[in-house]
Amino acid sequence: MFTRLDRSLLVCSRANTDGVGWFVARSGGGWELGKSENGGEERARILIVDDDRDLLSLLEFLVKQAGLIPVTATRPADAVEVLGREDPSLAVVDLNLSPGDGFELVAELRRRSPALPILVLTGRANEDDKVRALDSGADDYVVKPFGHRELVARIKAHARRAERDRGPGKKEKLLEVGSLRLDLESRAVEIDGEEELRLTGTEFRLLEYLMRHGSSIVPTEALARQVWGYDDAPAREVIRVTVHRLRRKLGDDGDRRKIIETVPGVGLRLRPVPARRTTERSV
Repeated sequence: MFTRLDRSLLVCSRANTDGVGWFVARSGGGWELGKSENGGEERARILIVDDDRDLLSLLEFLVKQAGLIPVTATRPADAVEVLGREDPSLAVVDLNLSPGDGFELVAELRRRSPALPILVLTGRANEDDKVRALDSGADDYVVKPFGHRELVARIKAHARRAERDRGPGKKEKLLEVGSLRLDLESRAVEIDGEEELRLTGTEFRLLEYLMRHGSSIVPTEALARQVWGYDDAPAREVIRVTVHRLRRKLGDDGDRRKIIETVPGVGLRLRPVPARRTTERSV
């Protein structure tokens, strides 16, 4: 079966009865021949939401190629139902849905599953739409047209991290740095012992990684690899928006407190702001 993703990417895939799948892909300057084997243990389920059935078929194939289990939906209502039934490790959502709205679906998936990694596919290359997708609750995005290897790498990185997070809990239950107290089980953060904020999976991993390094500077490339699983230009953009969103949740506006500090050209670090001794609640 041939599936055209865009003008630069055409994929032909075929699965044999022995479970070995072959694919031929043209992306950019040439053709590639590849093989995927679906044997072995398949753990993670990947929710794929797209109303383009050709693209949906391609995404299913790529997910199977990665050794994962695709579960699909073509409408937002079906995606919410599949989320509750299948408990996926990752959601891949095309923002250009009809009927429905991809941004609204991302927000609903995030509301129902705060820790679920959400990867959005978008043909909208302008920054406003990328920021809107991340603000809606997405953890990452891939802009169309995209290469299949790039997408598979993203999916595998998020799935590995999600499965790791679902594994046996860490020995310690709490992290404390200055006025911040992070509950590793509930994924909630307290500020000054009063506020309790709920974080998305990516926000949680970002703050946890910074807290584990105390006041040391964390290089941007290390942060990208640890929290997102890869380090490239799109990851740097996602980091920027996620840090902005986390700062907003923490009330880190620079007037009342400065918790996350950007070290230009290097990375990020926490400033252990002492806990306040007042009962006044921050807003």
